[in-house]
Amino acid sequence: MNFNSQKYTYASKRKVVYGKKGMVCTSQPLAAQAGLDILKKGGNAIDAAIATAACLTVVEPTSNGLGSDAFALIWKEGKLLGLNASGMSPKEITVEKVKKQGYKKMPLLGWIPVTVPGAVGAWAELSQKHGNLPFETLLQPAISYAKEGFPVTPTIARLWEKSFEHYKKECTENIFEEWFRIFAPKGRAPFAGEVWNSPYHAKTLDELAQTKCVSFYKGALADKMDLFSKQTGGYLRKEDLKNYSPEWVNPISINYRGYDVWEIPPNGHGIVALMALNIMNGFNINVKCAETYHKQIEAMKLAFEDGKRYISDKRFMKVTTEQLLSQEYANKRRQEISDKAILPKHGNPYCGGTVYLCTADEKGNMVSYIQSNYEGFGSGIVIPDTGIALHDRGANFSLDETMENCIAPCKKPYHTIIPGFLTKQGNAIGPFGVMGGFMQPQGHMQTIMNLIDFYMNPQEALDAPRWQWVGEKKILVEREFPYAITEELVRKGHNISVEAESIDFGRGQMILRQQNGVFAGATEPRADGMVAVW
Repeated sequence: MNFNSQKYTYASKRKVVYGKKGMVCTSQPLAAQAGLDILKKGGNAIDAAIATAACLTVVEPTSNGLGSDAFALIWKEGKLLGLNASGMSPKEITVEKVKKQGYKKMPLLGWIPVTVPGAVGAWAELSQKHGNLPFETLLQPAISYAKEGFPVTPTIARLWEKSFEHYKKECTENIFEEWFRIFAPKGRAPFAGEVWNSPYHAKTLDELAQTKCVSFYKGALADKMDLFSKQTGGYLRKEDLKNYSPEWVNPISINYRGYDVWEIPPNGHGIVALMALNIMNGFNINVKCAETYHKQIEAMKLAFEDGKRYISDKRFMKVTTEQLLSQEYANKRRQEISDKAILPKHGNPYCGGTVYLCTADEKGNMVSYIQSNYEGFGSGIVIPDTGIALHDRGANFSLDETMENCIAPCKKPYHTIIPGFLTKQGNAIGPFGVMGGFMQPQGHMQTIMNLIDFYMNPQEALDAPRWQWVGEKKILVEREFPYAITEELVRKGHNISVEAESIDFGRGQMILRQQNGVFAGATEPRADGMVAVW
């Protein structure tokens, strides 16, 4: 990819960072440096990703934790591998039981949205299959920061305060007491620059290091989760944990103007980004103007409606990824785009609070990795004396029994976390990702088009002002979004709102490998992140 010939330039707040021997990009500087230290000790990109991910559970608990899920794309020895480390719903939960408690849609808090956490399993699996260094070595930075403490960064402090205020209002039952004891010991969220530590996290991470995570699924930590769930009306059981293992999957892709864009297949919604790009493939795009933005928005709306209708645990899906990504179906959906904003509906394809990190090493191995609690700290359930905050990923299940994504025992929910990867003619270009729930496919599409259609370098591609579709004809845009284009989009029928905060527009990172072997890394100013380079 040529970073220098640009048809459109956005004045980035940061510059691209270059390196040759290794690189780690993520949303928190201490975690990025932890990964780089592992590379310098002889670890590969996979080792660095594990160390960074483990460290992020401590230094950025507002978005991920020991009770998270994870997905990864790994480029190693000329092949791209996919790991789906999302967990299933407990064996004891049913849609009837949820409805009997009075719910008309899945809640975000409490035991009901808790599924088996997969991130810890991902660390062990990645290390065993593809790592170089001993697993205990990889978790030492996280253990040290949990034990000794670290200064909280500004963006994370804001997210922490936001979660605290929300939990203070909503989490009034006894089952949430441990969250306040662990994450708000002073009766408030920590301030930016204030040192926070958690000996319980340190103890749990040390046990994970010594047992290679077996304790989490089959040992003492599993016993603690099982006991607390039984005592407080939860559904999670040791049997659910014991039966869990991450799943190696074949990544899915589409070719976009000569580049192959890769995502993890469903139950993740990376396919939404691919469907939108597939629609855009049929348009002649060469300038950033109101018409280009309009087509992007309409393509994303159509892709998302299909995603919400059809994505589920792959065992329950009635359509295939091949059908959803077929050229025939993309052509059919493209024809629905006119010069005015539409209210999207799903089509008929039968016609044919998350953290992200990326790593690279001198041998060309690269990792695109993402793990998440889903909403902030997750379900609000923290297992006593462990620091394990359980995610609320099951909130994405439906309670509509006619839908493929309806909650059922031992089932994976529709998943929003999506790592991305770019290749060309069988060669790795590099990993990329944009955090932020349902913003993620939208961020992926906008970033990829910035790179390929508008010849931006990685930093410009991440920094450029974003839009976000949130339903019907409503579009949110960042303050930096061009006013003249906003006005034109309004005339096309879009309901535009300018947002003061940029944090909800995603927080991404990227590493691209140039033909000379040099890595070009970027992390955007919507996060506290950095590019750690060697």
